[in-house]
Amino acid sequence: MAIETVESTVEALKSKLKGDLITPEDEDAYDEARRVWNGMINRRPAMVARCEGVTDVQAALRYAREHDLPVAVRGGGHGVAGRATVDDGVVIDLEPMHWVQVDPESRRVRAGAGATWGDVDRETQQFGLAVPGGVVSVTGIAGLTLGGGMGHVRRKYGLSCDNLVSADVVTADGEFIRASEDDHEDLFWALRGGGGNFGIVTAFEYECHPVGPEVAMCFVWHEGDKAHDALTFFREYTEDAPDEVSLLPFYAWVPELEEFPESSWGDSAIAFLGCYSGDPKEGKKYCARFGNSPTRLPT
Repeated sequence: MAIETVESTVEALKSKLKGDLITPEDEDAYDEARRVWNGMINRRPAMVARCEGVTDVQAALRYAREHDLPVAVRGGGHGVAGRATVDDGVVIDLEPMHWVQVDPESRRVRAGAGATWGDVDRETQQFGLAVPGGVVSVTGIAGLTLGGGMGHVRRKYGLSCDNLVSADVVTADGEFIRASEDDHEDLFWALRGGGGNFGIVTAFEYECHPVGPEVAMCFVWHEGDKAHDALTFFREYTEDAPDEVSLLPFYAWVPELEEFPESSWGDSAIAFLGCYSGDPKEGKKYCARFGNSPTRLPT
């Protein structure tokens, strides 16, 4: 009777994958494969399965179940919280699945779960279309959509999850299903902002909207000690702003860049990143109004 070894089971899994299976024995490749964007997260998975399709995902998941190993799923972006990796478990890495397919007539786009918003925008903008995505191009579509998804055109077109039409999902028991308003409705409801643990989404289908390719934007910085005045101005500004205007406020520290006075480098600040999703000429008027705020940091 043959005795099954760890090495033999790993080789068996490798033979079932189209993508690569990376283990600690792969040295340099392993350190690269296990690295995530958040440098504070330093975990050592037993293996990283670089999946190129649904069949790879099912094979890696089946292996983890058979050997009672924890599973983490990684998309194509930041994974800031560190849930995209795990110690002594299997990382199902979807980054190779970053394909994007646009249907301009139906204004729909399908994308693999390893895609970033930059990948999606590059294809949809060719047709003057956009999906309400993130505000950073290297953010993954999967994590943002499953968590809700606030982006540059949210007031006009909603969140990323609001524009999700369907999702391809590999369930915990390895079954492949497609969730939508007509199929597996409860799962589809949970996927739109639920955050995760409902299965492994391998592809997303979104509704697109006519945006761009040129839009008006503003990026205005205010001194940190004037945050109250700046936010008061922001609140007044947005009371009668049209839906095409989306502004994102956040606290920051002034970076050491020549665009800012050297005397302000390192100081606290509150910044506003804004986009007008309609006619750029009209948008410039709204952006200029906010840019002329009395609390604006001189640049």
